Amino acid sequence: MRGMGLQFDIIPSDVNEEVPADLEPAQIVEELAFRKASDVARSYPDKIVIGSDTVVVWNGTVLGKPRDEEEAFQMLSRLQGDWHRVYTGLAVIQAQAGIKKLGHTCTRVQMKPLSPEKIKRYISSGEPMDKAGAYAIQGIGATLVQRLDGDYFTVVGLPVSLLADYLESFSIEVP
Repeated sequence: MRGMGLQFDIIPSDVNEEVPADLEPAQIVEELAFRKASDVARSYPDKIVIGSDTVVVWNGTVLGKPRDEEEAFQMLSRLQGDWHRVYTGLAVIQAQAGIKKLGHTCTRVQMKPLSPEKIKRYISSGEPMDKAGAYAIQGIGATLVQRLDGDYFTVVGLPVSLLADYLESFSIEVP
């Protein structure tokens, strides 16, 4: 967001991230992005609040954040050498004005083939532990990715092009 010339504060939400098992990935990320933004907007009703959420989907299985190193290893073992999809939901709201924009983006990612040893080395960095799918493309995890089909920033977790479009609804023009 700094790169977009925006001033902002980061205020974490404290929402329950459990969702019904029958939701599609796009519905999951939109629901969670909206919950997060709504939670923060209760304390800042006159501010524009942005919420986002990301999941990784491999062969129809939704992968969130790993609970521990073993789950991170299992996730990365599945993803290695294969394609998966990353969905990021985006909610932009201003509670006082009653304005809400909600949507998502999706990007296909191909991960390199990885040996168990390389996966363990990556996990030992600590980076995958709070990331959907157990990797961060904006960090060391970039070395694991072979190819992208879509928006890089969707994989990072904040689709900036969609955000810029939504901000226009709030009379904020991004250069």
